[in-house]
Amino acid sequence: MATLTISNLNKTYPNGVKALDNVSLTITNGMFGLLGPNGAGKSTLMRTLACLQEADSGDMQLDDINIRTRPDELRKVLGYLPQEFGVYPRITAEQLLDHLCVLKGIGHSKERKELVHHLLQKVNLYDKRNKSVKGFSGGMKQRVGIAQALIGNPKLIIVDEPTAGLDPGERNRFHNLLADVGQEVVVLLSTHIVDDVRELCTDMAIMNHGAIVFNGSPTAALDSLDGQVWERQITRPEIEKYKKQYHVISDKMVAGSPIIHVLSDTQPDGFLRVSPNLEDVFFTMTSQNLHHA
Repeated sequence: MATLTISNLNKTYPNGVKALDNVSLTITNGMFGLLGPNGAGKSTLMRTLACLQEADSGDMQLDDINIRTRPDELRKVLGYLPQEFGVYPRITAEQLLDHLCVLKGIGHSKERKELVHHLLQKVNLYDKRNKSVKGFSGGMKQRVGIAQALIGNPKLIIVDEPTAGLDPGERNRFHNLLADVGQEVVVLLSTHIVDDVRELCTDMAIMNHGAIVFNGSPTAALDSLDGQVWERQITRPEIEKYKKQYHVISDKMVAGSPIIHVLSDTQPDGFLRVSPNLEDVFFTMTSQNLHHA
């Protein structure tokens, strides 16, 4: 079982933005969800772990590999699917993966061919192996992205915003693929989509303004708000009034009318208690920690 340990990681950009604020996490085999709004620092953490940029201070360790002092050793056991997975425009899926195998140091052509075919079957693209990747749908490109991340039997796989822009069917297929992969290695899933974490991850952290504001299981996150979330259907003109009067953690349209969730220790007038969902946790944690801005 692999273990990733992140200790007191800090990164401030030249413009003064503190992208990583004393980040510490311990992550073992399985799917770990890193949830946060856009600009929370998730991609900075992913890029730092992938040795694409350096932290100002702190430490990162994957088993016996110190990531900051031995980045080349980390790269040998790293699979990385960035937010934007670019593809060469005029080559097939098989040619692309073969090329990436060469870059990963797999020199024997027969070994590469067997591995590429195995990966294409794993991501259910074997029958499309001779098609140009440029013509693939978003979900198919992401599956090619996972296939390349699996080259070389990685111990750590980082996926950054993998389901953004996918239709529901592609998203479900991608979830099943990630869940399958996550049984064997550490998979760090960075996303702002709450459902990705709820459906896939046994452990999670919520990040906001560069800091970890929650770290634990989704169940523990829900328990932290038990009995404090209340719901009411209102009219659109009333939204601002309720936001001034209560701690509104979310408002969304249901059948044409807004439904608001508020956080309160006691029952507000006209509200019904509801079981908290992970979205309630997300909005509560990120709205309560604005002091990190």
